[in-house]
Amino acid sequence: MSEKAPLLHYRLTTSGPEPTDGSKHGRAKVGRGGRGSGEKPARKLGVVFGVITPTLLSMFSVVVFLRVGFVVGQAGLYQSIAMFLVAYIIITMTVLSVCAISTNGALDAGGAYYMISRALGPEFGGSIGIMFFFANVCGSALYVLGLVEAIMSVFGIPEEGGAASAGPHQVLPSGYLWSVLYGTGLLFLCFLVCLVGAHIYAKAAFIIFIMVTTVLVSIFISFFIVRPVGLVLPDTSVNSTSLTIANFTGFRLHTLQSNLLPSYTVDYTTGAMMNFATVFAVMFNGCTGIMAGSNMSGDLKNPSYSIPRGTIAAVLITFITYNLLSLLAAWSCDRCLLQKDYSFLGDINIWPPMVTVGVYSSTMSAAMSNLIGASRILYALAKDNLFGGVLALARKTSRSGNPWVSVLVSWLLVQVVLFAGKLNTIAGIVTIFFLLVYAAVNLACLALEWASAPNFRPSFRCFTWHTCTLGIIGCLVMMFLISAIYAFASIAFMLLLLMLIHYLGPISNWGYISQALIFHQVRKYLLMLDVRKDHVKFWRPQLLLMVANPRSSTGLMTFINDLKKSGLYVLGHVKLGLLDGLPSDPLQSCYESWLSLVDHLNIKAFVNLTLADSVRHGVQNLLFITGFGRLRFGYCLSNQRPDGAAVPFLPQCEGRGGRQRSSGRGIRVTDC
Repeated sequence: MSEKAPLLHYRLTTSGPEPTDGSKHGRAKVGRGGRGSGEKPARKLGVVFGVITPTLLSMFSVVVFLRVGFVVGQAGLYQSIAMFLVAYIIITMTVLSVCAISTNGALDAGGAYYMISRALGPEFGGSIGIMFFFANVCGSALYVLGLVEAIMSVFGIPEEGGAASAGPHQVLPSGYLWSVLYGTGLLFLCFLVCLVGAHIYAKAAFIIFIMVTTVLVSIFISFFIVRPVGLVLPDTSVNSTSLTIANFTGFRLHTLQSNLLPSYTVDYTTGAMMNFATVFAVMFNGCTGIMAGSNMSGDLKNPSYSIPRGTIAAVLITFITYNLLSLLAAWSCDRCLLQKDYSFLGDINIWPPMVTVGVYSSTMSAAMSNLIGASRILYALAKDNLFGGVLALARKTSRSGNPWVSVLVSWLLVQVVLFAGKLNTIAGIVTIFFLLVYAAVNLACLALEWASAPNFRPSFRCFTWHTCTLGIIGCLVMMFLISAIYAFASIAFMLLLLMLIHYLGPISNWGYISQALIFHQVRKYLLMLDVRKDHVKFWRPQLLLMVANPRSSTGLMTFINDLKKSGLYVLGHVKLGLLDGLPSDPLQSCYESWLSLVDHLNIKAFVNLTLADSVRHGVQNLLFITGFGRLRFGYCLSNQRPDGAAVPFLPQCEGRGGRQRSSGRGIRVTDC
């Protein structure tokens, strides 16, 4: 063997054909004519269109227009700012984890699912991916139904009084079937936009973003230029005919002082008594859209560049906007107005229909964002082949790379959910599903950080294991704060999916973070084992068994396994020959067979194989290289002769009174 010959080792080289599943996302598949399969042409979006715009629209939605006054009116300015700080600390910890994972290497379609599955394995990633998919499906249906209710409240004919009490602009028929019909039409419009492709969705979202930005600018301007006025509050009682008036006072110090402290009362829309937890849960729903940009990872030109910058920018913009609106509302509106009229921003606007346009456009954008996010997650699950042929059709894409089958399936599922009509019971569990996904992202980043894996080298370094842990705790606390029953149900559902994928799913080659964590901990504790502190009363047998033929030595291996008593047990084997002139390592194909034998015999042993010109030299090699530190064997047992043949185990046995005895010639023991 020359100096330039490659060094072969059975643990470092891989045998067999490379896997053909969808786990190798980092390599472009070559098609006819040497061109890719259409994956690269689909990557057209940058930071603004691909991340900032969808994330801002998902985080604003209708909360910025209809719930800011509710939060300030119930909790007061001090507690409102405290709520926003706590909520944004929780989501900022998650954003830091997302930025770290997204800048660690190539990021393909699937967003959060791709991050979690490649870090924690297919079982955890697949279960979270399914939950994230259903959360986006139900979220899209919720936004569509919310948009229908918003339209019907303005243009729908009242059901109680009928057409006689309807205004001139109330022309739309009311009822369950009509609401489903309106929702189907709006959802079909979202479906058409998503079916064309991500670039059309990005342009439509950008147009909506300009509209929402214009509405927000008009709201900020209205606080300064609209004069003080008295506003008639909505009549929430059945028998009362009197009108209640609340004041928009403009910027008055007395108004600000009266709105500083909390004053929890009954919510006039639900009749439930409010407290800090319930108001915080309502407010937090407006902060759960941080993954909208990450869901578009398969359509971004450079996900590692766009996702961190776009997501952090969107979080900062929404945080500043929410706090400014809270301050302006507390400084200029009576507490009664904030508590009894959630649509007061339209009443004090310089052009009242402007806020209605903002509500409609932001809700429509959120529905599209959830629909296209669900399709991308389903496409990533199909590519990874976690569920066999069940999702085979969802892998189909158009020439531009748009997964049109996944969009179609997602649209059909959203349509099915629309038939449920009222989704108040599902709204809470959708938020909990999102929080569980955020907790899993933090867990993935925490595991990668704790494992100290050499391949985890993110360019974004503004995170530690403390931020990951804080994000996990914050998400779990919020889950149980919103609904303990839904939190337990979602965790149980995740565990059920995890077990199903573990036992029924295919084996992947993504690697398991558990192995990296075990290696890290074992190395740390091995360094702590000091041979100088060894004592006889803690002695354990540490055995090296040289096996010639494993087929005829299973009884011997099991017998020595019973002798080791929690000590080190190594199975050694010498294969006669030389590496010079061989095309590959002959031990490479044997090693996995030995490991399978160890698993079959259910013995706790390591396997060490060597190639030598004689058994004596092979045993000497194993004596020198087997074990390290405190874990070194003290006895070498062999049933292998110098010529390589095996000495039979228990060769002479004869029965006397039901007993067996051995001649003792089957094993040779050497005290090392």
